Amino acid sequence: MSGERADFGVLTDDAFTRSRARIGIPLRTDPPHITEVHADATRHFAYGYGDDNPLYCDPEYAKNTRWGALLAPPTFLYCMGENAAGPLTPEQKQLLKGDPFAGLGSYQAVMEFEFYRPLMAGDRCRALRTQVGAQEKASRFGGRTAHVTHDFLYTNGHGEVVGLRRGTWINAERHTSKDRSKKSDDRSGPSFEPYTEEQLAEIDAAYDAEVRRGAETRYFEDVEVGDEIQPRVKGPLTTTDLIVWHIGWGMQLTPPGTFAIARRIRRKVPGLYPPNARNIPDTVQRLHWDRERAEELGIPMNYDYGGMRETWLAHALTDWMGDDGWLFKLRCEHRRFNYIGDTTWVRGTVVDKVQVDGRHEVHLEISCANQRGEVTTPGTAVVLLPTRADAVVLPKPEVDDLEGLLAAEIARFA
Repeated sequence: MSGERADFGVLTDDAFTRSRARIGIPLRTDPPHITEVHADATRHFAYGYGDDNPLYCDPEYAKNTRWGALLAPPTFLYCMGENAAGPLTPEQKQLLKGDPFAGLGSYQAVMEFEFYRPLMAGDRCRALRTQVGAQEKASRFGGRTAHVTHDFLYTNGHGEVVGLRRGTWINAERHTSKDRSKKSDDRSGPSFEPYTEEQLAEIDAAYDAEVRRGAETRYFEDVEVGDEIQPRVKGPLTTTDLIVWHIGWGMQLTPPGTFAIARRIRRKVPGLYPPNARNIPDTVQRLHWDRERAEELGIPMNYDYGGMRETWLAHALTDWMGDDGWLFKLRCEHRRFNYIGDTTWVRGTVVDKVQVDGRHEVHLEISCANQRGEVTTPGTAVVLLPTRADAVVLPKPEVDDLEGLLAAEIARFA
């Protein structure tokens, strides 16, 4: 391409240096999909991942729970967060110019959540985003890769920290990942054969058997190590599922808007709209619904978002813990693609029970596995449960303001 840098799409030492210079600099964020928690927004989000929990969907039901009002689902944080970053200095603006890893493929690898307070009907939310780490690692799929970690810190309208999201993305040379994919033993599979009626009947039976704990309190005393949560099934995944997900989730990671709005973005950042087979500029994110684009990048089929699987895991956990519980921590590693047409089985097992600072914590190992028996997303979670004597004590953030929490996070990674 005329005018393209010689190192475009190549992972260089200079790219790591430029990336690390950005650590701690607040990044501007796009306008949030949702600016205020309300029943329509939370319902659309919950329906987008297959959850009709009345705690999130029915204000009349929710006002009679311990919370006294409708709640947002845990990962609703994805939809919210008006920009909390202040003005940048000229030096900071210079450091943020361009993408150190421009032209590389970017794949979500790890996402960690910590939830401290609920977002409730009427709440607004502010968010502070910054890079906190950049590490070089070797990958069988991508060769030399850059693991870049970003923090997303959230407060409610009162300035109280409600949660944090800590994500790591793998940046790999597209030609390298494509060449390695061609040489991989997996190149001939996975199989995308049609489902049999028996397979579909098994999936439907799992849907029909789903039970939500809801208002029936699950007590800490009644949980034992080795207990399994009721599995949840998600699939077979269709492009329609992605569309409905986007309706509730917004267009995270995707340039927002269409037609003239998209054109204005494309004028500024043409690389976000590579041309399709008909030479029509289209979003880079189309690899999630456009098989042809996925194949161009060495991936045999279009696939879901990591955020979907994180939310599926949260769904299984919140159904299991009931209205009186609290999801405190969720950590997920996205190790395999979850392709269109795949069916995901969400499972979890209690591995420990502990009491910490007045909290009654249940620790779980959780996972998403496909119909081929491959674990696509392993993870861990911490759920807080009430006892027969005491209600759940909500956890406290290390520091209860954005700037202080950001400083603590940077120190943690340093």
